[in-house]
Amino acid sequence: MSATRLFSVELNDGNFMPVLGLGTSAPHEVAKSKVEDAIKTAIDVGYRHIDSAYVYLNEEEIGRAIQKKIVDGTVKRDEIFFTSKPGEEIFPKDSHGKIIFDTVDLCSTWEVLEKCKEAGLAKSIGVSNFNRRQLEMILNKSGLKYKPVCNQVECHLYFNQGKLLEFCKSKDIVLTAYAALGSDPKKDWVNKDNPVLLQDPVLNAIAEKHQRTPAQVALCYQLQRGVVVLAKSFSEKRIRENFQVFDFQLTPEDMKTLDGLNRNIRYFNGTFFADHPDFPFHDEY
Repeated sequence: MSATRLFSVELNDGNFMPVLGLGTSAPHEVAKSKVEDAIKTAIDVGYRHIDSAYVYLNEEEIGRAIQKKIVDGTVKRDEIFFTSKPGEEIFPKDSHGKIIFDTVDLCSTWEVLEKCKEAGLAKSIGVSNFNRRQLEMILNKSGLKYKPVCNQVECHLYFNQGKLLEFCKSKDIVLTAYAALGSDPKKDWVNKDNPVLLQDPVLNAIAEKHQRTPAQVALCYQLQRGVVVLAKSFSEKRIRENFQVFDFQLTPEDMKTLDGLNRNIRYFNGTFFADHPDFPFHDEY
């Protein structure tokens, strides 16, 4: 069995997703060239799951980095699981700077994604930031051809999404965690008043016990819960460190202690989308 398959989870469509991915969302100050370098480093280290989105404005750099690593023989294209979220216009605003919303039929949008899969434009299709009600809307729609393989949501020690995780597991949908290490306060959409997750004393005590970094423990916690986890960094040192999570395990007592850190704190509260009729965060989960 290949290393890629060994550290992957089988999706409900038969494809495999590596359980640890590299997140690429970055503040505006991060140079695009740094994103490209981070992708090349990550592939050299062993990452085979790269996460991006149209709104990150870095897909060109990511594509170029992947192509370079294919050309130099480091990786084959079919070994890379690349995730994106399509779009056409980034947050259109009116003259007062308020985001202009449009009415979106989520079920119709899902049907378009199904056509993309059938046309070979995507191997697997999933959703992001969906709550239970929205997932059920897709799952219960008439004529459903493909279930979402995953639901990518904010998930970390301070917001562990326990109820949503159990629901997703019951429907054979993988929960993918973004902001698993907290989130960079330099980003426009991040709540600046939230505590810094990686400075949590309980997390640091467990990390010290295992002689690991707080980030490694936070990532291992998600993996042991059956969550696919994204770790975002543009530092070569941390990219390498964050990948070293497959050679140790947290004890049941560690897991219980870390479960107790949940505070229902979101770093991404999405308040600028709160008036949209499909805003997902009004529901409990």
